[in-house]
This record gives sequence, C-alpha cells and structure tokens, in this order.
Amino acid sequence: MKTRIIIADDHTIIREGLKTLLEANGMDVIGIARNGREAIALSVSQMPDIVMMDISMPDLNGVDATAAIMKKVPGIKIIALSMHSHKDIIDNMFAAGACGYILKADAFGEICDAIHVVKNGRFYLTPS
Repeated sequence: MKTRIIIADDHTIIREGLKTLLEANGMDVIGIARNGREAIALSVSQMPDIVMMDISMPDLNGVDATAAIMKKVPGIKIIALSMHSHKDIIDNMFAAGACGYILKADAFGEICDAIHVVKNGRFYLTPS
C-alpha cells in the first residue's frame, strides 16, 4: 500500500516539486494545502499517513497547525519542512507533535528516508 501524504506549504514551487518527487518514489500525494488551516481540514477529511508541514505559512503557521492536527487526528505523522534551523523553532515543532524535521535546503536528498523512518515509528532530525 502506498504511503498517503499531504503537503502543506505556501510556495507553489515547493508544493509541486515535492509532489513530483514523492510520486516518482511511489508515494501518493492525496492533498495539497497552502496554509495551516487547509492542512488541518485536509488531515481530518483525508486521514493521510504523513503530513509534510512548512512552518512559516500565512493564516496559521505550521507549529499551531501541527498541534491542532495532533489533537484532532493523533495517529497522523507530521514532518516539518522548513528553512529555519534555530533550536527553539525545532523544539517547538517537536513539542507540537511532529515526528520529523527537515531543512528545505536538504529536503530532496533526505525526504524519502525521513518518510520511511517516521512511518516506522521513529523520529527523524535532519543531520545538518
């Protein structure tokens, strides 16, 4: 069975690039959100295995959206995808319920590995 993924990011090029990469690696992108509110709604209605969550988004940021998703649908795994490498931001994302954290600069080389690690019940933190 394919891994079912929702992508939440406010930049079209990131969303489309991730979708292409994930689908080329045998995963099923079942939804795309442009902000945290859309990510919550899609997570509740589509029940993905994993949400790829940007942190800096309009309307509702990724940290708050992650916390809301974890309250509504606790079984979903969330991997943060961000340009921020500050410890406080990373800590906030894990505290909200994320299982993984990838820097956008490293994403294309790490994303499939991170998804497999998180899907198997472990945590993933980008080495850089």
